[in-house]
Order: sequence, then structure tokens, then C-alpha cells
Amino acid sequence: MLTFLRPSIRAMSGYTPGEQPRAGSIIKLNTNENPYPPSPRVFDAIREVLTGDRLRKYPDPLGTHFRKVAGRVLDVDPDGILMGNGSDDLLTILTRAFVPEGGMILSPTPSYLLYRTLAELQGARFDTVPYSSDWSIPAVWPAVDASLTFLANPNSPSGTSIHQTDIEHLAEQLRGPLIVDEAYADFAEENSLALARGGRVIVTRTLSKSYSLAGMRFGFAVATPALIAQLIKVKDSYNCDVLSLAAAAAALEDQEHMRGNRARILATRARLERELTRLGFTVTPSQANFVWARRSDRPVKAIFEELKRRNILVRYMVYERYGDGLRVSVGTDAEIDQLLIELAAIV
Repeated sequence: MLTFLRPSIRAMSGYTPGEQPRAGSIIKLNTNENPYPPSPRVFDAIREVLTGDRLRKYPDPLGTHFRKVAGRVLDVDPDGILMGNGSDDLLTILTRAFVPEGGMILSPTPSYLLYRTLAELQGARFDTVPYSSDWSIPAVWPAVDASLTFLANPNSPSGTSIHQTDIEHLAEQLRGPLIVDEAYADFAEENSLALARGGRVIVTRTLSKSYSLAGMRFGFAVATPALIAQLIKVKDSYNCDVLSLAAAAAALEDQEHMRGNRARILATRARLERELTRLGFTVTPSQANFVWARRSDRPVKAIFEELKRRNILVRYMVYERYGDGLRVSVGTDAEIDQLLIELAAIV
């Protein structure tokens, strides 16, 4: 059977998610999950679904209730919202919709590694534009003909953000769509929803990070209603189940809970940045729920491996021409305390 696979599938390496330990006493700071529980309203919404007869019925294929809630909370047209099984599902839908076989996907680099995988799956070329040393993008974009351009904002692994005026300027230069991947936008100072409402960009979001729903797998995209009507044709018929739809709507409605968790994470993030700097790391100021830490005196892979031996998981990432670094999720204060104790002993 392997011989019948497309040659491009056999040749590609595929995207490697962060390690997910199944048991043991592990401090898990490698996949940018929220360290705090979701809103209590989420549990109430799930219980309501489980006690009724909704599990035997198909979910609403358009997620009408969620779209209405999101439209009200985010001040967007509900018909301009498309939900997905996590934001990765939405990135896949957008790739299938816009990128022909032999087309090109473009992204700044270093950035989210999945973008290359999506291009390979589509039989498209993947190309990159380097970030500058201060993590800005070129004022004159050198490649405007891409079928699709992805911009993670805030970016991973750096945690940095591009200002909205620069994003608007980039969108004006491109001949194809610009996707602003806002997985971490709730931890940043600004976002691109206004540009999405105006039809300048497409924004994708996830509830995995700021709403503590990584286990539910739910995301959404914001664009013009006319475009969303076309993208609905591309998505799987029922790409979100009744539990995730109920949980997502309940989480989004409880903005007070989300903002409380956000404030705690931002305070811990600031402390983590200070302490890592004191320990000799070069830390890029972050607009996300993680920090990117590097060292000029040595590779950091040995530090990553020693932390793992001590039951602390962070994400080791290496990029050609950019070297390696540790992407450290912002955990609880107790988790970060233990991380810093172990790092001080290691370095």
C-alpha cells in the first residue's frame, strides 16, 4: 500500500507537536497551554449537553449559537465567523480554499512550523521572508505573488507582535490573502479584528490558550460574510462536536474569567523574563503566554535535556541560520519557581 501514496507525502517529515506526557509528576511548559482552569460556565454547559439527548444528534454544522455569542463579544458580524476543530483546522481549510497545487505559501521566519507542512500537503511551494533582528517585517515586502501568506501575530517562537499599521501596509502590497494567525492575541496589546471586519485580512483564533480549552479543540476565523459563505463549502460537514461548541460559547461569554487568568499570566510572564535574563539568557520581550530564551555562550539543547531529566518539559526549537532556543510556556507561579530553581542549578 505504501507505494500508492503520493511521493510528496512519503518525502515529507510532517509536523511534530510538543511532547504530551501521559503520566508522572511533570511540570509541563512546552505547548503553551493555559495553567489555569476554564470558566466554571464551561463545566455547566458541558453537563447540560451530557444530561440531555444532544449526544445522539449531529451538531449544528454552522455553530449558530457560538457565532452569535462571538459576534456580540467581539463586535463582528456572526455571518463573518467560521468555527473549526482548533485553529489548525481553519489554517487547513484556508490552504485548501486558496492554494492550488503548485502554488506558493509564504510566511516570515522563524515562525509556526505547521505552515510548511500545510504547503507540502497541498503540493505547494513554501517560501519564507526573514524577520529583521528586532523581529519586524520588511516595509517593502519582497514576495507579493504568494497564493497565501501566513503571519503569526503574536509570533511563535519569539512571542513578538507586528503593529497593526504594518500589517495593513503588508496586506495592501499582497496580491493574495493575508492570514493573521492570532492564537495568542488575547495576551497582546492589540489585534487585527478591525482589519478582518474591513475585509483587509482573515484572522484565525483558538480557544486553547487564553480560554483554557486546549483539550476541547476549538477555533474560529473572522472574515467578510461573503468569504465565510465560500469557506463553509471547504470545511468538513460537522467539524465541531456538540461538547466543543457548548464549551466554546460558554467560555467566550465569561470575559471576566478570561481577563483574570490573563492578568495572572502577564504578571508571571514579566517575572519569568526578568529571572531568565538574570540567569544569563537572552530573552525576547513577549506578547504571548510564553517566552523565547536563548544563550550566546552555548547551545541550549543540553539545558533542555537536563530539564527533562528533572521532569520539566520546555520546547527546544532550532531554526536554520537563527540557532536554537527554549520556548517556555508561562505556568503557575509555583511551576515557574521550580523551573527557575532547576535552571539556576543547571547553568
